[in-house]
Amino acid sequence: MKQNRIYLSPPWTDEKEREAVSAAFDSGYIAPCGPMVDAFELELAKVAGRRYAVAVASGTAAIDLVLEHLGVDSSWTVVAPTLTFMATVGPAWHRGARLAFVDSDATGNVDVALLDDALGELGGGERTLFAGVDLYGRCCDYGEVSRICRRRKVKFLCDSAEAVGASWRGRPAGSAGVAGVYSFNGNKIVTTSGGGAVVTDSAKLADHARKLSQQSREPRPWYEHREVGFNYRMSNILAALGLAQLAKLPAILEARSRNKRRYEKLFEGTGVGLLPPVDGENNWLTVALLPDEGSRDALMSAFAAADIETRPVWKPMHMQPVFAGCRAFGGQVAEDLFRRGICLPSGTGLGENDWRRIERTVRSAQIAGFHGKRRMQTK
Repeated sequence: MKQNRIYLSPPWTDEKEREAVSAAFDSGYIAPCGPMVDAFELELAKVAGRRYAVAVASGTAAIDLVLEHLGVDSSWTVVAPTLTFMATVGPAWHRGARLAFVDSDATGNVDVALLDDALGELGGGERTLFAGVDLYGRCCDYGEVSRICRRRKVKFLCDSAEAVGASWRGRPAGSAGVAGVYSFNGNKIVTTSGGGAVVTDSAKLADHARKLSQQSREPRPWYEHREVGFNYRMSNILAALGLAQLAKLPAILEARSRNKRRYEKLFEGTGVGLLPPVDGENNWLTVALLPDEGSRDALMSAFAAADIETRPVWKPMHMQPVFAGCRAFGGQVAEDLFRRGICLPSGTGLGENDWRRIERTVRSAQIAGFHGKRRMQTK
């Protein structure tokens, strides 16, 4: 009998989500707006430690709305960590902004000293934005990044797409900068199938983002528009799913933490390590660092043969062909993490049968570190 595929980070749902979606159907609010959206936004603001939240169609849409509010165009420079997902900088690229990328430190997050140097060399100023990233649910140094951005007169947008439920020194992920953004894609800690949010303390930004997300319609009986907006609003049905997921957030975070501890035990005493820990991380994905690129490829091949999904660490933006002409500050650390790093199956619902398969596959892979472990055991 064919075994089930083990996915990297599949949704974790049960009857609670089904009941919430059914309740939304029964309420008659099938259209994009409704009471579930309002309730979801209230809960998101609490999770983020922010005054306002605006639920939208995706994390990418959330970033685009913040850029629209700020007026980002071809006269702006947008700086971002090179080790991130395309969506962090895609909206800025579409707006014609100049992009620049900054290398990582050992944790994978932005190297704050290099960021300061980069902003100084680029000139900083009011038409510069730093799009910080909480990589794999691990908050960047909000304190130092905020200080640098204030000193350089640079705006700070906090891309916490992967970091719902994480924290930095007690501050929730997404609580830094002019705004934070979340993603609720199907593979995230909390999912609405597809969706995202802007979280902010600015009533002006929240009101404008909400208006923009609904085609910027003016409050008139007819359709009147003084600016061009977007169709970015989240639906009431998806918000109902999100509410049920948020109620499970503590259990989800604990399960992800257990996953990481299990991987730590599995790799103990081998040539394989994990990405250095960051306090307050939500453990969205556990990342292993192999001795070299060949070992990474061997482990990925072993997982693929066992029908287990894995993924390399994000390919740095400065290595992407589309951004070949963009400025990069450093890059060697991010390149090394990409070549040696592998994102491991980290789903909330991993069961014992799944773990047995994962552990058996890892132990059978042709990786130098594991051969060394077996030799030590036979002495």
